[in-house]
Amino acid sequence: MAKTVLTNVRCFAVAVDLTGVSNKIEVSSEVEAKDSTNYASEGYKEVMGGLASAEISGEGQWEAGDPTKVDDGSWSQLGGVGPWSISANNSAAVGSLAYFTSAMRSEYKLGEAVGEVAPWTGTAKSAWPLVRGQFAHPPGTARTATGTGTALQVGAVPAGKRLYAALHVLSAAGTTPSLTARVESAPDNTFASPTTRLTFAAATAVGGQALRTDGTAITDTWWRVGWTISGTTPSFLFAATLGIQ
Repeated sequence: MAKTVLTNVRCFAVAVDLTGVSNKIEVSSEVEAKDSTNYASEGYKEVMGGLASAEISGEGQWEAGDPTKVDDGSWSQLGGVGPWSISANNSAAVGSLAYFTSAMRSEYKLGEAVGEVAPWTGTAKSAWPLVRGQFAHPPGTARTATGTGTALQVGAVPAGKRLYAALHVLSAAGTTPSLTARVESAPDNTFASPTTRLTFAAATAVGGQALRTDGTAITDTWWRVGWTISGTTPSFLFAATLGIQ
């Protein structure tokens, strides 16, 4: 990816698409530097990595009125933990670079002086590692029937590492709609005999979930998202991200 000007960063906070109401999104990650200086350090400080953490902060224009608006979502998420997925710039297409984590919404602020566009600011702090991965399902494609997504060569999962997945259900319509999403892997892109690695809880309304594998090595290198949809005239918009950390 070449140098880029930030014009349309995509940001999904649990069930809220913040793209149209945000003008600043920042993602940071750090590892504590723990002093381990000793007599063999030859007069220089010596450090080693301690606990890691990540933080997502954003700001933009305030809106309220339903669970997909920034105010409703921020209040319902405050103090709670859920998935956050952010694009590198203007694309949440399948295969696009994504940074995601499961994070606690720790701060929410609103209000300004008379005459100003009503703003919001907020912060979420990581409860899981920050993962550098890919979008596995685009947010703007409505799904009305059971199916599978595009295959991605995410890679094998080494022992001690995990495959992480985030699901953002952005809208749900119909009578008793239900969406059960899953993550499948296969040794090649034909998915002749796919293996289900993770299964999200059935979603009947907007919301978000994050899952990860158990740390066991997985030799399959190809991955995709699949889903089972039921109900009367169901329709869902959702985004999904995958990555190994």
